[in-house]
Amino acid sequence: MFSSVLSFGIHGIEGFCVNVEADISDGMPVFELVGYLSGEVREARERVRTSLKNSGYSFPVKRITLNLSPGNVRKHGTGYDLPMAVAILAAMGEIKNDLLKDTIIIGELLLNGEVSGINGVLPMVIKARGMGIKRCIVPAANAAEGAMAGEVEIIGVHDLLETVGYLNGTGNLMPYEVKEAIKSKDPKGVADLKYVKGQLMARRGLEIAACGMHNMLMVGAPGAGKSMLAKCIPTILPPLTKEEALEVSSVYSVAGLLKDGKGLITERPFVNPHHTVTDIAMTGGGAYPRPGNISLAHRGVLFLDEMAEFSRYTLEVLRQPLEDRSITVARNYGTYVYPADFMLIGAMNPCPCGAYPDLSKCTCTEPARRRYLNRLSRPLLDRMDICVDVERLSYVDLLSEQPAESSESVRKRVARAQKIQRKRFCEDGILFNSQMGPDELGKYCRLSSEAESWFVKALEKLDISARAYGRILKVARTIADMDGSDDLKREYLAEAIQLNNSYILN
Repeated sequence: MFSSVLSFGIHGIEGFCVNVEADISDGMPVFELVGYLSGEVREARERVRTSLKNSGYSFPVKRITLNLSPGNVRKHGTGYDLPMAVAILAAMGEIKNDLLKDTIIIGELLLNGEVSGINGVLPMVIKARGMGIKRCIVPAANAAEGAMAGEVEIIGVHDLLETVGYLNGTGNLMPYEVKEAIKSKDPKGVADLKYVKGQLMARRGLEIAACGMHNMLMVGAPGAGKSMLAKCIPTILPPLTKEEALEVSSVYSVAGLLKDGKGLITERPFVNPHHTVTDIAMTGGGAYPRPGNISLAHRGVLFLDEMAEFSRYTLEVLRQPLEDRSITVARNYGTYVYPADFMLIGAMNPCPCGAYPDLSKCTCTEPARRRYLNRLSRPLLDRMDICVDVERLSYVDLLSEQPAESSESVRKRVARAQKIQRKRFCEDGILFNSQMGPDELGKYCRLSSEAESWFVKALEKLDISARAYGRILKVARTIADMDGSDDLKREYLAEAIQLNNSYILN
């Protein structure tokens, strides 16, 4: 007796189809699992056997072989338990094979027959939708998540008996309905630019960075407000689009970080790892690869507070993802690609004691200060589009009752500038100025002869690298968009140079 059930696995953050085949034949009683399986998949043998028994089914005293194909792709996770049990029941004649046609079954089984939630359901359903599959049976805990993919019937089941009843037409389960359309929520919390006193230069740099999704480094004394400024960034960024929300939620689904009952993440991620984080935790990987901090920050912000305190190796592994906007993790049994299109925001002190340039308080020698700054390599600094000096506030500024501009009003300007960029790049496959390559720079960042002559002299005087040259043009393009100008005027170039780290970190 033979049966076949369709299921899904995860490779990186993409789902792939797995055909669970069951064969029951006469011979020595044995329960064999094959198909390039990890340890937790092989452990399904006992979970499936016991859950079938506790659900009222007699386990066949025959030779049972389960094959998970394709056999050249490693399977891991516990989501194959339910399709294995259904395949065995279909081979026993408890479920008709034609009822399983064009149906995806995913879920982990507990010993009492209940179906437990798993990670990665959303990308699995998205892939199934692309293959034209119209029905997915998933754990009830993952029903809201899976339904957000759209165009696929999501059947949430609580236990094995409920699954069998639905497939045989004796149950009363209905497809999960999304109760309300996706709607973006304003970021919550006290982080708002209206609470930031003074810091006009830093606020200006922050707004430019948000408009073009540029990387930014803030250098200043302890307590100057660097962390508070960084935490305000999500409040001035426009909300995620439906497509972006699906991308971000897929990453969090694979990482197991989607909250129960919550379908999509609608707010841009803000990831703030501690400086003791390892390079594997930052980039992703491990024995069973999972997305790292840079992938959890996809379409959002990765904030590195006290950036100079991170290990140099951890910082250096950011260089390639910042260029490619993805990270590739290679293991013996496969290569995994995770998205990493994030805005990097760093904050650091100007010296070990943090008091520089106040020489009356700074206790650091010049060599010690240079060594501290050199913890950030020049190639990494070249990838920071904007660098601002966050000065310590005076008591007059702190006690001032004059209201500062709120995040809400800044967010409107940011949204307007980003709308210009989306319209400009609609045929180029990118979204923001920070993503421009050589072709886009030549197409959208042309300079007049007068501006070009001035720009060349400035670059030569400041000894700016070729990579920094391109990033200055990108920032100038963003400043021009904020001003509603098609031309890169001299004043835009001058401000972009002023914000470049090659000019500020001396």
